[in-house]
Amino acid sequence: MNSNEKKQQPPYYAVIFTSQRTDGDNGYGKMAQAMEELASKQKGFLGVESARDSELGITVSYWETLDDIKKWKENSAHKVAQEKGKEEWYKNYNVRVCKVERDY
Repeated sequence: MNSNEKKQQPPYYAVIFTSQRTDGDNGYGKMAQAMEELASKQKGFLGVESARDSELGITVSYWETLDDIKKWKENSAHKVAQEKGKEEWYKNYNVRVCKVERDY
């Protein structure tokens, strides 16, 4: 996690979002920034890391509990972004939720 993020001792949870984007930005950059800011204000949010090359994007967000992840998934503004992603921004994507047992 980045230095400006809360340091949590394990166990905690990671949501790993991998994606292949469609061509063009189509408002993606602005929405991604807004979603990261909104997520950072949610209960249980611990931080986020992200990387993208020309083929694959990986974003990992960290959360205290599975319930915190569920509430974020159900957030109304996040739902709008999810639908826009399915319709316009992603050729394909995958979400994995993992329990972090060790962090060193």
